[in-house]
Amino acid sequence: MSFAGGGHSARLRRAITFALGVALAAPAVAQARPFAPLDAPPPKLQVDRGLLRASLDCTAGVRDAARTPVLLVPATGVNSDQNFSWNYERLFRARGIPYCTSDQQGDRNTNQLDIQVRGDYLTYAIRRMHRMAGRQISILGHSQGGMAMRWPLRFWPGTRRMVDDVIGFAGTNNGTTQANDCRGTSECSPAGAQQAANSDFTRALNSRAQTFAGISYTEVYTKLDETVTPPREAASVAGPGDITNVAIQEICPLATSEHLMVGTIDPAGAALALDALAHDGPADPARIDPLVCLQPVQPGVDPISGTPQVLAALNNLFIEGGPSGPEPRLRCYVFKKGCPDKDR
Repeated sequence: MSFAGGGHSARLRRAITFALGVALAAPAVAQARPFAPLDAPPPKLQVDRGLLRASLDCTAGVRDAARTPVLLVPATGVNSDQNFSWNYERLFRARGIPYCTSDQQGDRNTNQLDIQVRGDYLTYAIRRMHRMAGRQISILGHSQGGMAMRWPLRFWPGTRRMVDDVIGFAGTNNGTTQANDCRGTSECSPAGAQQAANSDFTRALNSRAQTFAGISYTEVYTKLDETVTPPREAASVAGPGDITNVAIQEICPLATSEHLMVGTIDPAGAALALDALAHDGPADPARIDPLVCLQPVQPGVDPISGTPQVLAALNNLFIEGGPSGPEPRLRCYVFKKGCPDKDR
């Protein structure tokens, strides 16, 4: 995941700020208006219908699915192909697990812009997959993708009955302090600014309820995460529903996976995901075979051909340049009484 949208000098200033522990940003003030109730009518999707249809790509087994299909949701700075084609897609095909990917079109497919727009795509994906499969679906995501599905669940109440499992790897569920100095600047990508722990978006996402009854949540993090910080506090969720918040080091104490690897090649992470998909409720760490810790990479990843894939993902995650701008304004549906006319 890359929060920065500017160049090297901007990153250097941020690095110095983090090293000194200086908090440059004021606390988030996501407008004093109360947030929408949990059962508010769902807003209309604003993205063009044709773009929504083109965004979803599914394996044949999703239609009239014999088992729960999975929606894969990528991180900031990468698309589904870069995040999942060389790991989880291979793993799921080998295990006979049907899946879909969802990507915005064109140069906006790397999830660096407004996550509220991404929310339209994910809402469509959940609804469409549910209709195709004729059953509940599960959702698995990495970093931003480990959190973004919770936006539809919060503001489109009807999606909650459509989802069985939410599985997140290093999800920015409570934002990350690494992006806190994005507030009030234009040095980060819009999606990066939204994922700050002090952002308006994070406050809206977690307003009134973080989780919902009837959905199982498996939130996997690594104690070595250098991007989503502090790892446990940033990634974990609480509230209704069945919840497992677990560090991969609780499965494999010597695991060295950091932010990128936990959602792409980590064998303990993959074992937790498969366990959640195979059982009612979230993953249970007690069911994970300790021998998984002896595996160098998760099933589906070729240790030889996977190396350049990791390097390519790193390049895409941390490449210089890209979109930049302040945190996007919250949309009117986020608030109990919408927006005043002057703010529309």
